[in-house]
Amino acid sequence: MKSGFYTIMAAQFFSSLADNALLIAAMALLTTMQSPDWMPPLLKLFFVLSYVLLAPFVGAFADSLPKGKVMLITNMIKVGGCALMFFHVHPLIAYAVVGFGAAAYSPAKYGILTELLPPEKLVAANGWIEGLTVSSIIFGTVLGGALVNSKVSAALISFDFPLIDFNITTPSEAALCVVTACYAAAALFNMRIPDTGARYKHQQRNPIKLVTEFAECVTILWKDKLGQITLGVTTLLWGTAATLQFIVLKWAEKSLHMTLDKAAILQGVVAIGVALGAVAAARFVPLKKSLNVMPMGVAMGLVVITMIFVHSIWIAYPLLILVGALAGFFVVPMNALLQHRGHVLMSAGHSISVQNFNENLSVLTMLALYTLLNSMKMDIMVIIVLFGLFVSSTIYGVMRKHAANQREHDSLALIGEHKH
Repeated sequence: MKSGFYTIMAAQFFSSLADNALLIAAMALLTTMQSPDWMPPLLKLFFVLSYVLLAPFVGAFADSLPKGKVMLITNMIKVGGCALMFFHVHPLIAYAVVGFGAAAYSPAKYGILTELLPPEKLVAANGWIEGLTVSSIIFGTVLGGALVNSKVSAALISFDFPLIDFNITTPSEAALCVVTACYAAAALFNMRIPDTGARYKHQQRNPIKLVTEFAECVTILWKDKLGQITLGVTTLLWGTAATLQFIVLKWAEKSLHMTLDKAAILQGVVAIGVALGAVAAARFVPLKKSLNVMPMGVAMGLVVITMIFVHSIWIAYPLLILVGALAGFFVVPMNALLQHRGHVLMSAGHSISVQNFNENLSVLTMLALYTLLNSMKMDIMVIIVLFGLFVSSTIYGVMRKHAANQREHDSLALIGEHKH
């Protein structure tokens, strides 16, 4: 890999670390506010709302400047969202601002990979990026859980910084200071990201034309025989991952009798599995064989259902690692293939913004459904069974669609095609 790739990875790690630590801190803040049970999932919903609403615009923004500069600007927007919590702005609104920055950050983060690396390196690059992102989720959730722990927060409040008095008096303020430091580290690496030299045609600024252009890009990718399969799969998987994050927390509370700070560690356990699966996919799955991993998605949904039989932490750990490994091995090749196909058919920024739009629309839909089921007081075990069956059956349906496409035309021959 080129040296610039490792700088991108470092910037992504610290930015994602802060996002995940901030999520746990915001959930704890909602708990201290005595918010209802259905409100914590709305944090994620408010976060991803920007990915959907801003999708027509962030792709053009990412392609209008060098990607490193875009990543720096959008990372500072995240810092602004984090700072809002210092001023007692409601966590939902503050985390929505962080989501605004993340939505604009993503097309640059993934788009630069297609500019920096050849197609045959994309699966490996995605394996590293996903593995590192998952590592940041592990450390971010653990960090967030530690920051909301009473002993840790008390130690942070009592700490005297030399020569400077930050006047930190509450556990939430102490947690936010640490999260801000993580965003600052990401900004330092963002400033070191090299300019790839890729330049695109003059980007539209007229909102109506931007929306029209974006709609054309969405249509192109969904009509493409490879694009529609990979986009369908990744769209489902990201909605699944976001919902599973909250299902695991609720399941841990009911089946394993764990508090929030301890349950947050289980998200890290899932993330360990994702990292293992991502690295394995990067090592063993070439771009040409990407679509062969789809049965892993069916298996993942079925394994999730077995959570209802688990009441021991020692069984929960390997089970969640298995769920994560299946997801990681499944998503990395599909993500790489989708990036490659999008780069062939359109610009890097527009391709990723189309992907983000669809994936986060799925996140919004599935989180809204999960919130609705929670508000109806549906038992978490029933939710887990419905969730697993939905994932497995939908992936199986996509596999059937791909088989039908192959009978009409060998779409696999499009893999490796040059940009046009």
